[in-house]
Formats: sequence, structure tokens, C-alpha cells
Amino acid sequence: MTTTETATPAAERRLSTSKAMVEAIALEMERDPNVIYLGEDVDAYGGIFSSTTGLGKQFGPDRILDTPISETAFIGLAIGAATEGLRPIAELMFVDFMGVCFDQIYNHMAKIHYESGGNVKVPMVLATAVGGGYSDGAQHSQCLWGTFAHLPGMKVVVPSNPADAKGLMASAIRDDSPVVYMFHKGVMGLPWMSKNRRSIDVVPEGEYLVPIGKANVVREGSDVTVVTVSLSVHHCLDVADELAGSGIDAEVIDLRSLVPLDRQAVLDSVSKTGRLVVVDEDYLSFGLSAEIASTVTDVDPGMLRAPVQRVAVPDVPIPYARALEYAALPRQDRIAAAIRAVMA
Repeated sequence: MTTTETATPAAERRLSTSKAMVEAIALEMERDPNVIYLGEDVDAYGGIFSSTTGLGKQFGPDRILDTPISETAFIGLAIGAATEGLRPIAELMFVDFMGVCFDQIYNHMAKIHYESGGNVKVPMVLATAVGGGYSDGAQHSQCLWGTFAHLPGMKVVVPSNPADAKGLMASAIRDDSPVVYMFHKGVMGLPWMSKNRRSIDVVPEGEYLVPIGKANVVREGSDVTVVTVSLSVHHCLDVADELAGSGIDAEVIDLRSLVPLDRQAVLDSVSKTGRLVVVDEDYLSFGLSAEIASTVTDVDPGMLRAPVQRVAVPDVPIPYARALEYAALPRQDRIAAAIRAVMA
């Protein structure tokens, strides 16, 4: 029996985000022999962010495929396999590497269904690691979900916690559209990386689906709406808890999906609070933060009691030096300042 996000798990079993992802993939591979996983270091190594730990041993090299270091080749392979009836998951080790294979992603994966007049489906998942905070430098620390969301033809999901990681992965695998599944290193719960305290949490057993395109109000509040995604959800919750002691009651919305975007959840919240802060670990210009702000102003700017505050990465490459990197990322100090600004 399939459970949904509204179901209460019978036993409060706790998993890390990485283990929840692996569980979802394993369940879908057991359910559907057409599901395969391919990418660099995904078999014996288990993925450098533990996204496939144990799957190679469980399903063998015919379904968990280690590939050469050629993103163009293996993502092209996944696209072809999807059009011929398989349901591949192709792992792009870092989202920053998309430049190597972007022709395959955007001119093929995203467009084949449209260009075929709807006759050819591309039911594949492009899974990729995102995010900074670990001094990995400008070519290994970006999020770039705004880039994918900007280009039509692909769904884009970004889990922030273990249960959503499982439920969104299962939904992505079952979807007949290409889905970009973006997991932040900082939410994976890996012992060798600094992690937040919510990266290990309750995950329902068995089949579990989180609908793509439905946001989640992770903290209810009455004074200000904070809209965010991924690791920033945890930063925002930390700040909201801290500011509650100062009498500021913040509502935090985890978008979970950028495409489709749950605009109604944003509008419902802002109609209640009258204030909006958008927190995004992607670049400031032409991205998610502006899209969320315009979601409100396009419908009714009169809902806002104060100008929208946006907390994002400035339009510069992510610095390598830890102090500079932390200054660029939307961390707790900048989020708190933005909330205080709309409350002034």
C-alpha cells in the first residue's frame, strides 16, 4: 500500500537523507525492472555523496552502471534508454558539471517530448548534488536550480529532509516527464561532512510518495512569510526559532519543487502575514527570488506591508576561502537581518 505525505508512520524510524534516497531507489527498482541507475562511482563506491550505497550489490552491474567520465555520453545514453521504455536515473556528480553535457540535457532531454508532438516520452531522472559551504570552490559549490527551472520541458524538485528525499525520488522515477532531482550536500547527513540536526529524521516505511509541485509549510507563523528551499529551509527554521524570542512569528515555506511551482501556497501565506522574505542559495539576479517576489506583486502588490527582502548569493563565483564563502551564502545572519528589515 502506498502512503502519502499526509500519512502518519506507524513507527518513527529515523534515516539520513542519503539513506532515504537509497531506500526510494531500491523500492522503485524492485517494483519496476525498467528502472536503472547510471553515473560515475555509483556501483561499488556507492556515489560520492552516498546516493547509491549498497545498490550495486543488491541489483548488480546490469542495473547500477558505473560510467566513464563522460557526462555527455552517459546522459545521452540515459535519454535514449528513456525514449525506448526504460526509466533511467542518471547522476551528474556535481550540478556545476552541467556545462559539459548541457546540449544533451536541454536540447534533447527537455525537448524530445515537445518536438515529437507528445508522442515520445522521456521518463528519466537527472539526479545531481548542489550547494556550497565546504570550500569546494567556484566549480563545485553552485546550486543552479534557477537555471533548470528557467528552461521549459523539465520538472525540478529539491528535497530538504529525509522524508521528502524519499517521497520526491519515488515520484520523480514514476513521472513520465524528465525530472531534475537536486540534493544539497548539506542535507544528506553524511558523517564526513558538517550536517544540520534535521538531516536525520523520521521516514515512513514502504512505498511513500510526495507529490511534485506541492509546497510544505514547515513552520506556521503570523508576522512574516519566509519562502525557501533545500538547506536554506534549515537555516530559516533556526532563525525563526531564534526570532520567536523577540516576538517575531515567522512562517517558513519549503517549496520542495520549483517546476511546477506552488504559487498558491506563497500567496495564501503572504495574504495572511503581509510580509515576504525569499531565501535562495542560488544567484540573486534572474532567479528564484525574483520569481517568488513577482508571484505576489503580479497578483496583488497591496498584500505587502513592506518591500520584499531577498537573501541570495550575490552575482559572483562562489569563493573558496571559508570566510568569503560564508559571506556570500544566505546563512543565518543575513536571513535574520532581512526578517528584521521587513518587520521594521
